Amino acid sequence: MDREPQITADSALIDDASSKGFSQGYEGRNDVPATRSPVMAWNEWDPLEEVIVGSLDGATIPTHHLTVIFNLPRAAQPFYRFASGWKYPKFMKKLAQAELDNFISILAGEGVKVRRPDPVDFSKKFKAPRWTSRGFCVACPRDPYLVIGDEIIESPMCWRSRYFEGDAYRSLFKEYFRAGARWTSAPRPQLTDDLYNYDYRVPNLKAGESMQFTVNEFEPVFDAADFVRCGRDLFVTRSNVTNLMGIEWLRRHLGPGFRIHEIESRCPQPMHIDSSFMPLAPGKVLVNPDYIDVEKLPAVLKKWDVLIAPRPDPVSGFMSKISMCSPWTSINVLALDEKKIVVDQSQPTLIKALKDWGFDPIPAPFLSYGPFGGSFHCATLDVRRRGVLKSYF
Repeated sequence: MDREPQITADSALIDDASSKGFSQGYEGRNDVPATRSPVMAWNEWDPLEEVIVGSLDGATIPTHHLTVIFNLPRAAQPFYRFASGWKYPKFMKKLAQAELDNFISILAGEGVKVRRPDPVDFSKKFKAPRWTSRGFCVACPRDPYLVIGDEIIESPMCWRSRYFEGDAYRSLFKEYFRAGARWTSAPRPQLTDDLYNYDYRVPNLKAGESMQFTVNEFEPVFDAADFVRCGRDLFVTRSNVTNLMGIEWLRRHLGPGFRIHEIESRCPQPMHIDSSFMPLAPGKVLVNPDYIDVEKLPAVLKKWDVLIAPRPDPVSGFMSKISMCSPWTSINVLALDEKKIVVDQSQPTLIKALKDWGFDPIPAPFLSYGPFGGSFHCATLDVRRRGVLKSYF
């Protein structure tokens, strides 16, 4: 799937422009007027200056659908089946909100400007020509949006309950656009029954069954959280929410100045790369050994330090039992720069490993956020990181 970019001398124009906070187009075109943009991020580790943090306002348990149920841990599935379409209980929101407020305080204390989406009532039912749904929430802005340089890219998500999630970000994105950012949307998906494999069953990969997915190739769909950025190189996993057409759409959209490398997941229910493969700094990537075969990583990573994540420390409590996420959300960390990393305080083994690897972990509680969709990386969308566009390979 990988294609080598045709990088020419003009590429230096991008690197020079991005270092000054300007954009001239991904391929160094000098016929596009340079603009100063409030949005500028090329990777997962440059010093974080501005970030959108998710919100629990209006959070509604997503409408029952195979793309929802088959992406949940088995223990959590009965809760989401039974409570589908209802607002999350107040006690769950209260627990998660306390952790979210603490996280926001940490970011502010590190000098990061925090922005928030607008409140939306996601319990209201909406209709498309061939389906109906209620909404979900805006706890995880990493899923619907990908920031590449000065461009905000809206992803074509396959969960029907997330179809109008973007309404909560409109006022922010209009502000960024007026100030010079680019704002792009992938083709609006129809999300008809033709897209879904309704005969899907979770494959038993240990028994040698072939990989299956809840979505087929009817139309391009992807969650932005299935991609991570390393300058001119992006890494992606095909998953239950990201198909090959979606990956190819982004590859063509970004053009020859970027490479997209596909990483095969061994997770029987793959969804979002940031609990399997997390770049932490130039030359260092954290890998979940249960879901990623290190021997099959793309050749470009041969000179990188592949840090094998320790097995997640066990956690307990009601919120962990109904979490939408696997225990490997432990590696869903947020890098504030090349050293500082926000990590869940329930993971002392990972915290020690990060220290041993030369990082400065910042522990914070966040387990109660799991029922709303993720951890620190999921809960954020980095708007601006202080750095330039580079090739790290």
